[in-house]
Amino acid sequence: MFRIAICDDELIFAEELKELISGYMTEKGLVFKIDTYSSGEDLVKLGIEVVRYTVVFLDINMEKMDGIKVAEKIRAASREVFIVFVTAYVSYSLEGYRLDAVRYLLKGSENFQGTVNECMDAIIGKLNYSVAKRKFEFKEGTKEVSLDRLLYIESKLHKLEFHIMEDNLNTYTMYEKLSALEDTLKSDDFIRIHQSYLVNIKHIKNVVRYHVILNNDVELVIPKARYTYVKEQFISYQGEI
Repeated sequence: MFRIAICDDELIFAEELKELISGYMTEKGLVFKIDTYSSGEDLVKLGIEVVRYTVVFLDINMEKMDGIKVAEKIRAASREVFIVFVTAYVSYSLEGYRLDAVRYLLKGSENFQGTVNECMDAIIGKLNYSVAKRKFEFKEGTKEVSLDRLLYIESKLHKLEFHIMEDNLNTYTMYEKLSALEDTLKSDDFIRIHQSYLVNIKHIKNVVRYHVILNNDVELVIPKARYTYVKEQFISYQGEI
């Protein structure tokens, strides 16, 4: 999952930028979450937890703690977080070089959407990030599915139900054995938590006593025999992202 932070004390602009980035990510079929912060202080309070973000969009000209100081705090914690400066001015190039900023986005520039898209293209290119897609022959017709958007597959009444996040959470069906899909999707971070459930580990929010809780708050049962294995796999995955 792409985790993105926008830190800008101009709340209207922050929401506009969030919409532009959301549009890009949705079009690319990427799973993402965007958080907004109205001050540098709020973002810095995260401490080491700021490393959970893949990208941070920072307004340079904020009151109290400006974007340069925030970027310094981020760099003290990690060199891996991509920093994008957002500014109404063009006089910070040396600071950006020192702090290894990916891009400057100039507020009010023409074709700002295009600038945002190009920025995200560059970041995804640096990550060598590609969206894994598979074609499935559903009863409803052939469909190419972004695996990032496939939450889980349920074996039910001799058929499989694919629960896929599109504009809404939609369900598609096919006749196949879950074990066959388990072999196919194992390398794409899908985990068999139950005889009837194959789950995308990217979408697991938590594993509590004999239940998996997904990011959309759906709860799925884990049998006692599999609980320790599922818990260990979830903890291991969390340590990798």
